[in-house]
Amino acid sequence: MTTMTAINTGLPEPTPKKFPITTLAVGFVILVCTSLILLQIWVTWRAREVQLAETERASSNLARAVGQHAYDTIKGADTVLVGLVERLEVDGATEINLSRLHSLLVKRVEELPQLHGLFVYDQYGNWLVNSQPSLKRNGNNSEREYFMFHRDHTDRDAHIGPPIKSKSTNEWVITVSRRINKRDGSFGGVVLATIQMDYFKKFYEQFDIGDTGAIFVALANGTVLLRRPFEEGSLGRNISQLPLFRDYLPNAKVATATFTSGQDGITRINSYRQLDSYPLVVSAALSKEEVLADWKSNAIIHAIGVACLVSGLALIGSRLIRQISLRVQAEAELLKTRNSLEQLNHTLEKLAMQDGLTGLANRRQFDIALKDEFSRAMRNASSLALIMIDVDCFKQYNDIYGHAAGDECLRAISKVVADGKHRPGDLSARYGGEEMVILLPGTDVAGAMKVAENIRQAIYHLELKHTGNSSGVVTVSAGIDAFVPVRENNRPLELIEAADKALYCAKSQGRNCVRVSNGHDA
Repeated sequence: MTTMTAINTGLPEPTPKKFPITTLAVGFVILVCTSLILLQIWVTWRAREVQLAETERASSNLARAVGQHAYDTIKGADTVLVGLVERLEVDGATEINLSRLHSLLVKRVEELPQLHGLFVYDQYGNWLVNSQPSLKRNGNNSEREYFMFHRDHTDRDAHIGPPIKSKSTNEWVITVSRRINKRDGSFGGVVLATIQMDYFKKFYEQFDIGDTGAIFVALANGTVLLRRPFEEGSLGRNISQLPLFRDYLPNAKVATATFTSGQDGITRINSYRQLDSYPLVVSAALSKEEVLADWKSNAIIHAIGVACLVSGLALIGSRLIRQISLRVQAEAELLKTRNSLEQLNHTLEKLAMQDGLTGLANRRQFDIALKDEFSRAMRNASSLALIMIDVDCFKQYNDIYGHAAGDECLRAISKVVADGKHRPGDLSARYGGEEMVILLPGTDVAGAMKVAENIRQAIYHLELKHTGNSSGVVTVSAGIDAFVPVRENNRPLELIEAADKALYCAKSQGRNCVRVSNGHDA
């Protein structure tokens, strides 16, 4: 029975796949260029956000200043009106009182720069007294909006009317008025303060709002009192259906929002606020396009700079990658050459260890393998078997059929011998001339006999014609020996000598048979 031994394939462990250095170099260049571009995009976008945030703060501060100015202006005029109402309701509208009031009104207008004039009307709209240097009483203002409002409403709060042109000077003014009641609470007239439109215009012109920025003051119902840039056509216009009044004011009285103006179609950053004390809404709006003009210029300059830098890096990187690629190609050629040399050396080594005629291992390889397997069997205390095969009457075959036919015969027999071993550790070799050997590690006598007998029968059944052999066909004889080597008691040569003796025994006993060293035949 044949004993099988474990075979160590000796294959290397699989190594992780590595990316080619050119791929890594390309990836690195792309990564650097992409990082620069993305960084520039982020910095540019961040600068835009900062610019817009600063603009929102600026417009919010501007709206606060405009709102405070509007409040202070209206409050100054309204304070005078409160005093006039109290004085008229208590002292009455006698000639003496009206004469004294005339001097007071003239003085108040001189003291308050925003005032265009102060006026007192009776319940019919007739002029009672005003701040004109030369007192005139031949006018009537009963058709004015503020007069009709107080006549029809009992509300005692200040009323701010739409912008109008003064009858006395034909200038645009804003009206602030209060109702005068008689002692029985019925309507007794109106006190009016007119504020110069130029007073607001001069104040608003101090602010740098760009070419398309806008500032306006409107009533809570959406009536425009004043707008910069100044346009007479916009005065008194109702903008209650535009985005600011329709969409934003209902949600927040004070806020900043960006939207497109319904008056001129320009997109602005709008900061607005609705005053608490008076029904006024003020707004300061800066053009988004103008605000971002410098940012756009800087963004373009920076983008050009980054594009030049990225182009330079890409150019240098491409040249570097090309050099790396050339180096890799050179290394690949060197590696290919080295592999070819190694393969050639391996082939030469194989040829040096292989019999040129039969393709079996030659005598040199057999001697090395025998020594190694003998030492291994000794260490492992395992059996080592050897089969020696000789072609019967081969000299006669050469004499009859010629040496070329003899070589073909040896090749056919060698193929059968080579096929007779089934394990990677077994070795078939040409020992010399027509003699062949099979080394079987880990195999006992019985296993070796089985292999040898199979080979003998296979060669017999080749039916290679041989008239010089008693059987009429080519046959072989085989000798076998197998034992477990013992250190210092056995030598490799003993295995050969014993198998050779067994082969001699097979020859002497009629050929075409298998014999073992102890004389037992197959």
